Amino acid sequence: MTVKEIHVPDIGDFSDVEIIEVLVAPGDEVTKEDSLITVESDKSSIEIPSPLTGAIRKLEVNLGDRVSQGDLILSLETGGQGAAVVLGDLSVESSTMSTLSVKSSATTAAVESPAAHRTLSNQSSESVPMVSPASRSSPTAHMSGERIKKAHASPSVRRFARELGADLNEIKGSGPKGRILKKDIQEYIKKVLVQGGTGFRVAELPEVDFAKFGEVETQALSRINKLTGVNLHRNWVRIPHVTQYDQADITELEDFRKSLNKEYRDKGIKITLLSFLMKAVVSALKENPRFNSSLDDAQENLILKRYYHVGVAVDTPGGLVVPVVREVDRKSLVEVASELGILSAKAREGRLSPADLQGGCFTISSLGGIGGTSFTPIVNAPEVAILGVSRATMQPVHEKDGFVSRLILPLSLSYDHRVIDGAAGARFTTFLSAMLSDTRRLLL
Repeated sequence: MTVKEIHVPDIGDFSDVEIIEVLVAPGDEVTKEDSLITVESDKSSIEIPSPLTGAIRKLEVNLGDRVSQGDLILSLETGGQGAAVVLGDLSVESSTMSTLSVKSSATTAAVESPAAHRTLSNQSSESVPMVSPASRSSPTAHMSGERIKKAHASPSVRRFARELGADLNEIKGSGPKGRILKKDIQEYIKKVLVQGGTGFRVAELPEVDFAKFGEVETQALSRINKLTGVNLHRNWVRIPHVTQYDQADITELEDFRKSLNKEYRDKGIKITLLSFLMKAVVSALKENPRFNSSLDDAQENLILKRYYHVGVAVDTPGGLVVPVVREVDRKSLVEVASELGILSAKAREGRLSPADLQGGCFTISSLGGIGGTSFTPIVNAPEVAILGVSRATMQPVHEKDGFVSRLILPLSLSYDHRVIDGAAGARFTTFLSAMLSDTRRLLL
């Protein structure tokens, strides 16, 4: 047997992340890609997998320890050649609306080998996990790792701040040597809730003992549920939402889609309505470029994007995640459908990599397979708009010779009213409806 050392991989510019779970113990047998520990940055929780199969000989870390790239996690008895092992680059920019379980194939390298540093750009202006552009110069990197380290606060206080969406760099500490205390965060949140001195405050929710009314069962929220909840609450409170409702006649599109599925059935490719929606959305984004933008940190400039990466909300057993299909404008309908199928399967199986969740420009949330007539999707900051799609139904439509049955698709477009006004919202859905109603327009 050979003993190999497993070290913390490159997880970006963060050099001090807390271990929130130790998933193995000495003597445990692990296989390649089994999770060893979970670390939590201000952006997300990441499960670090084993690059090798073997038995845990000795743990070098404990719950609550803070580690950085290159730190020793444990020693592993294997049948291979002895060498120090560092996991492959697991640089993370956030996620989604979600917590990741990173299970990518690991590569080996000498511990002394310098790892390339990457900026951990946050897609929001707060410390919550969201899909974000991959650019390391992203103007929305409001809570970069370098800035986090300047704030003087304990891990528990940092966690408390993340749960409330508070920026530690904007809070003045009242503790010794300017240390930020929990009460400082509470006072900061109270001030934020006072909207320009209007006196508007959000009342605390009452504590209720539900058990006194009958039998209850307590179920713990998944980590994705918790982090997504914080993120969605932040977006709903901080972004002035407007939702534009519209409809699209997809009768011909659906007939065309069914014929394509017959053609590609033997190739294992399923072309869904969502594939058409993604291509149509890209055309609408090109026609209405403000929808493919983000506000900068100061909320004084608009960052217009020249790439078209579309995020798709996927319902998984652990919660909602938003994998991203990149460069939709450069891919054929069949290529988009194929990649979408792969990403959706990875999401449901918990195999999404950080790269799968990065760089989204616009999000589509489709509930058509479940039901409903319309809903109000919450903008996925720092994106400025999101499209909700409900179930298509056959409806009577009046034409020259009377009423005919047509397949009508409900659309719900929510947008940030600071960036997009009502007229632009209506133009977007009108253009999108025209694209979906006549698939020939997708060729233009």
